[in-house]
Amino acid sequence: MRTLYPEIEPFDTGLLDVGEGQQIYWEISGNPAGKPALFLHGGPGGGTSPFNRQFFDPDAYRIVLLDQRGCGRSVPHVAEIDSPDGLATNTTDRLIADIEAVRTHLGIERWLVFGGSWGSTLALAYAQQHPTRVTELVLRGVFLLRRKEIDWYYNGGAGNVFPELWEHFVAPVPIGERDGDFVESYHRLLYDADLEVRIAAAVAWSTWEGATSSLLPRPERIAETADPRFALAFARIENHYFRHGGFLAEGQLLRNIAAMAHIPGVIVQGRYDIVCPATSAWELHKAWPGSQLDIVDDAGHASNEPGIVDRLITATDTFRSETS
Repeated sequence: MRTLYPEIEPFDTGLLDVGEGQQIYWEISGNPAGKPALFLHGGPGGGTSPFNRQFFDPDAYRIVLLDQRGCGRSVPHVAEIDSPDGLATNTTDRLIADIEAVRTHLGIERWLVFGGSWGSTLALAYAQQHPTRVTELVLRGVFLLRRKEIDWYYNGGAGNVFPELWEHFVAPVPIGERDGDFVESYHRLLYDADLEVRIAAAVAWSTWEGATSSLLPRPERIAETADPRFALAFARIENHYFRHGGFLAEGQLLRNIAAMAHIPGVIVQGRYDIVCPATSAWELHKAWPGSQLDIVDDAGHASNEPGIVDRLITATDTFRSETS
């Protein structure tokens, strides 16, 4: 099985001012003359990690990572904002505009786009708005951001698989609100006047995903998602997007597939993905003529599970010699 490429460091980094008080962190690693590839992180609000560079052959690719608005090394960081108004300019269309601003700034004409979980959502939305800028798509753990997907994960469906972890997730929500929409309840908690209430809610939200993403438990991932600064940005941005349906019309990404139908792509999906169940990947594959679907039978949602890594790197290796 294929494993991650060796660790590498970026050879160029920067903060790009995109207006509205936002500066987007970007970095480039790999081969300066290689095929451009963009990595889109999940969440939204997750930020990039150094190992994200390792999904690409560094001799073949010019690897671009960016941190989406409000998280990672982009500024301002949402953990430092105490009002929902601070996220008013954080929308899917603006993220797409930020991607285009970074592409233009770096002088890239077209690039392979790689995204997992929310990154797959954003990659699809970007490709549908700017199909001439995308050479190929590599997607993992497909999330189409439909209401049924949000309800499955945040309103009880996934709790049937992880009842003990679900109990931790619902614990910050007052008992009288537990028959309602947990996304709405968490919105209030994440901006509570009491800092301890905000942090407790953010950590419960963030560790719910950290604990349920892998096929087998990974305590180190739970610890990472429990970091208060990470958790507050992650929870607030996710909650903001999910309350607004990702700023997409219901079912939009499937309805608009014709705009990108010609783009070749690989979908890698864990069979036992509880965060983003395989039905969304299946529906996307059936609607998208240019796609190949690889279901990994011994994997969940996480990008670093062995079978997922193998299929993702097989995909990027396959596309590395294609002209851009």
